Amino acid sequence: MAAVFLVMLYEYSPLFYIAVVFTCFVVTTGLVLGWFGWDVPVILRTSEETQFSTRVFKKQMRQVKNPFGLEITNPSSASITTGITLTTDCLEDSLLTCYWGCSVQKLYEALQKHVYCFRISTPQALEDALYSEYLYQEQYFIKKDSKEEIYCWLPRDNKIEDFGTVPTSRYPLVALLTLADEDDREIYDIISMASVIHIPDRTYKLSCRIFYQYLLLARGQFHDLKQLFMSANNSFTPSNYSSSEEKNTDRSLLEKVRLSKSEVEPSENSKDCVVCQNGTVNWVLLPCIHTCLCDGCVKYFQQCPMCRQFVQESFALCSQKEQDKDKLKTL
Repeated sequence: MAAVFLVMLYEYSPLFYIAVVFTCFVVTTGLVLGWFGWDVPVILRTSEETQFSTRVFKKQMRQVKNPFGLEITNPSSASITTGITLTTDCLEDSLLTCYWGCSVQKLYEALQKHVYCFRISTPQALEDALYSEYLYQEQYFIKKDSKEEIYCWLPRDNKIEDFGTVPTSRYPLVALLTLADEDDREIYDIISMASVIHIPDRTYKLSCRIFYQYLLLARGQFHDLKQLFMSANNSFTPSNYSSSEEKNTDRSLLEKVRLSKSEVEPSENSKDCVVCQNGTVNWVLLPCIHTCLCDGCVKYFQQCPMCRQFVQESFALCSQKEQDKDKLKTL
């Protein structure tokens, strides 16, 4: 009966066409304007809304304490013939072992062995993994919490003035820091730190610097330690407004990521977010490693405001609870 009625409307009444078109119009308008509460992607929305609705994956940062610290003292004076001075800052008694002319291939094979075969927690373990593919070795004992300056040099008896043209098959210097006490290896997640250091020679005159630093974990992992690029020299806020509380906040952030002054030298205003100029910088953007956004501004950016590179992941230097604790400590 209903079918017969619809057929009659279809054949004799022009109002049927009008009703169908009007119904379709109302349904489409409702979907576009979101009357029904359905989140339907529509091309009529502005690009700005689409950008803000796209979420950047936020990584959960796992904080670990790095017991090792190593930096170069007076890098401009270092060379293969005159040697190099290293400054250490270790939380526990440690051993500094220097491998001059270490094979590039054997070093990375040793890092893979740390993952799959045995743990490189002692200088002997690394030496076994390198198969003695180095030219000279020297070792020093580092006392706890003592910022010692260690002078390392390659004896002139080796008669080495360079390691060949680029790309060389040997690194000039690989410095390994390991914990001296076996009991300390049970406390820390990081048990060794290997630093690849370039030292200028007769052929390759690039200034002295640390190329890579690898943190070796007790669970059989190794991570490439990288510097964070933090905002500095902010000209929008006068430096006279910086208080002692703000300086303590900056220092606590650096301590959480275990950065030395040589790696990041923030100005008094480096805490300011580069966007709002008010919030505390807390978010690290990956893969560009720029640390320039606060908790309030990070959700609005799909590209880094410093270099315009697309943000694939991000993580916070410290949680809101930790920030509140730091403020209470400074009061």
